[in-house]
Amino acid sequence: MDGITYGRTLLLCTLLLWVFQVVSSGNVNVVVKPKVEVLKEENASLPCTVTPLTTGTIVEWYIDLGTRTRIAFCQGKEKKVDPGTPLTDRIKIGEDFTLTISSVKPSDELNFTCQVTDPAGSPDGTTSLKVFSAPELPKLTTSQAITTGIPSSSEVGTCETKNGFPLPRIVWFRDAKPLPEVKDKQEKTYMVAKQVKETSGLITVTSSLYMQPIKEDKDSEFYCTVEYSMPGNKIETMDSNRIKINLNYPSDKIYFSLFNTSQPVKEGDTVTMKCETDGNPQPPFEFTKNGEEAQGKDGLLILKSVKRSDAAQYKCTALDFEIDFPLEKTIALTVDYIDPVKVTPAESKVVMLGDKAAWQCRIKASRPHTVQWKKDSEVLSQNGTLSIQNVSYQNAGEYVCVGAVPSVPGLMSQASVNLTVKGKPVIDPPAPVKVGKEGDKVTLMCVAYGVPTPNFTWQPSGGEQSITVKGNKWVSTLTLKTTADMINGGVTCEVENEHGKDITVFPLSLEQVFHSVLVPYFRMKAGASEVKTEEQHSTQWFCSESPVFTRNWCNLVKWLTISNSSPLCCCFPMTTNWDFEQLRCTSRRFTCWE
Repeated sequence: MDGITYGRTLLLCTLLLWVFQVVSSGNVNVVVKPKVEVLKEENASLPCTVTPLTTGTIVEWYIDLGTRTRIAFCQGKEKKVDPGTPLTDRIKIGEDFTLTISSVKPSDELNFTCQVTDPAGSPDGTTSLKVFSAPELPKLTTSQAITTGIPSSSEVGTCETKNGFPLPRIVWFRDAKPLPEVKDKQEKTYMVAKQVKETSGLITVTSSLYMQPIKEDKDSEFYCTVEYSMPGNKIETMDSNRIKINLNYPSDKIYFSLFNTSQPVKEGDTVTMKCETDGNPQPPFEFTKNGEEAQGKDGLLILKSVKRSDAAQYKCTALDFEIDFPLEKTIALTVDYIDPVKVTPAESKVVMLGDKAAWQCRIKASRPHTVQWKKDSEVLSQNGTLSIQNVSYQNAGEYVCVGAVPSVPGLMSQASVNLTVKGKPVIDPPAPVKVGKEGDKVTLMCVAYGVPTPNFTWQPSGGEQSITVKGNKWVSTLTLKTTADMINGGVTCEVENEHGKDITVFPLSLEQVFHSVLVPYFRMKAGASEVKTEEQHSTQWFCSESPVFTRNWCNLVKWLTISNSSPLCCCFPMTTNWDFEQLRCTSRRFTCWE
């Protein structure tokens, strides 16, 4: 246990001696810190401990400016700062003889000596003040192009970091790998460094990198790192921006291709052919078409709205005079096409109802193609022949022959013909018409095919009439008041032209009507003829063809449901002198009242 205690005591003493410097002279001891570290603009405290203290002890602080210069002293209770020194306005001495420096500057990085004068001895201790200031972010600049293959080194870029202290160090990197620091200008790669001490005492450092780059350096990324010291023996770093060399180098290869052009190429497209090399800068280019000069610009040959005659052998030649071999490349341009559709006969047709019509469609294209006859969106034929037997009015309209090359998107051609069908009118079947009651207005539409234009005749006539065209149909609209004859016999539409006529009848019927009524809930006593009312209910009541209502029954009824089912009956309740003759029956319509 004694050994362990002794070892710990020895270690503690060693650490104290490392942190503090103890100087003795006679019986007087002075304890100071060998080194004090502080950031610029902060305050620094330099302790000085003197033992033992006597009334005659004098403590003085000195700095080394080439000669030893006193800056402050303490004798008894008197503490003074010496005038006329660089630190006069920024220092003070404490009760424990600690020297405090405010707003530390780089110029304050000096050796400070605490001198003790005492009858028992005159020891002193020295503290080295270290000042630190992180530099600004380094900035890397480059402004000139560099050409490969020249015998001397060229400046790649200059790295600058400002206002650091102590002196920062700049390290160069290429593709994240550090470059050895070389100062010999006879080497292919070397650095030239400069440092400037600013009026603030801070230091600005610049470093220029020189190289003899090769073609492979065109994609290399360069940057610099600044290394600088901070308190506690720390080394910190900051990286600059990245740059790439603006490198000039001769061409080795040439590339010639279709640029921003759909494939395959068809007539009407815009074709752009791009020529470039692997050199920098790009050399001039010369274009030819089947050996004859073609006009291009800046490495681009543009053909607008190409035709099949533009299909040819195109060649691009690089005019790079720094190389001694030809650089050229060719493109064989193919232009797909489809000729205009040819329809035989080319004219539209007018045929009689029931006859036949036919057309033949032919196309020519650079690749296998399809041909289709269409009416609206319906495909009618895929062999080029359109044949219509027993023509109807529904066959009238436009027919389109579409030719296409499936392997070339967008390459197609089409032509159209019209079929007109002549004949006697044909009326569309009429829809049943409902009316509310006699006297109501009703609107009827008679829709018919017919060429030439047919005439419409309505029976009964009168009312408001108009004729419109809907597609290839004629529409006659009639609006008039409903009569009993119309309900019984309907309305007739007759359509006629020079080829004949067609007649149809529009049937009219009354709308079915139901009324909710309030009737009594009743029960009959056995053998009695009276009805006893017990409760009111809302329901529907239907009259039968052979009514068997008794007088007492009808007297109790307030409202009966009305139905237009044929035959129809209605019971008219009477409060007195009920007469069976007032039971009315009709086949179509009736009235019921209280």
